[in-house]
Amino acid sequence: MTAVASPSLLKEVIRLGKLRLSTSVVFSSLVGYLLGYQSFNWLILLLLIVGGICVVAASNAFNQIYEKEQDALMNRTKNRPIPLGTLTLTQAYTASFTLLIIGLLCLYFINSLTAIFGAISVVLYALVYTPMKAKTPLAVFVGAIPGAIPYMLGWVAARNDFDIETGTLFAQQFFWQFPHFWAIAWFSFDDYSRAGYNLLPSLAKNRSSQIYIITYTIWMIIVGILPVFNITGELTLSYLGAAGVMALGLWVLSDAIKLLKSGSDEVARKLMLSSIGYLTGMQIIYVIDRYI
Repeated sequence: MTAVASPSLLKEVIRLGKLRLSTSVVFSSLVGYLLGYQSFNWLILLLLIVGGICVVAASNAFNQIYEKEQDALMNRTKNRPIPLGTLTLTQAYTASFTLLIIGLLCLYFINSLTAIFGAISVVLYALVYTPMKAKTPLAVFVGAIPGAIPYMLGWVAARNDFDIETGTLFAQQFFWQFPHFWAIAWFSFDDYSRAGYNLLPSLAKNRSSQIYIITYTIWMIIVGILPVFNITGELTLSYLGAAGVMALGLWVLSDAIKLLKSGSDEVARKLMLSSIGYLTGMQIIYVIDRYI
């Protein structure tokens, strides 16, 4: 019989913290810093990246600890470290608190306000959003708050303040999350149901949920181009940049309308992917727009 090597502890901790997701979320913080800095500082940027990855990973880890029983019931999560048994609860808790402490210390070395917002994101995600998921679809609105913090966190790290610019960045990523997450909730409806989750806004794959998705997609587009009107302080956007963001937004809206017409899981997956393309593309446009 051939012996099967057990996965390494480090590899399982990385899976517990969802490193790929954590890194993608921190990309938003990086963009926020590039939009907000007045005097570029490599140390601040490094602390922001490391601190952000650790804080997001800690949030993901606490989420998996709390949802270990539900994760075991869903196809998309049953192979996570805790339900699979490759990490014990003690190991998971130790990793989670270690990541949290390292992350918050990194953010605190930037400035205290950055650390405060980082801590708020963990508390809301792990202690409010996660328990709410099994009770009400309103959890999505609560979860969108910590989900929107990373984008504005970069500006806070650069400026050490919270003003109209940070509020706008927050709103842009806040409204983006609804078509993105509801698309996932649509094509994962049966899988979520096995674990007792129903996160669509009307609790069903129906026309009402489809209208919600379209409505919040429109709001996403509006806040995405808001800086072109010169009402968001030092956060600005050229007409050309706004046209690019609008084009990306219409791509998402087109998929949302297709979902309204077909209701198919395949279209919902396309909506999820186009929403990712929108957020990444919008942020890249904002950075390029600042330097041209």
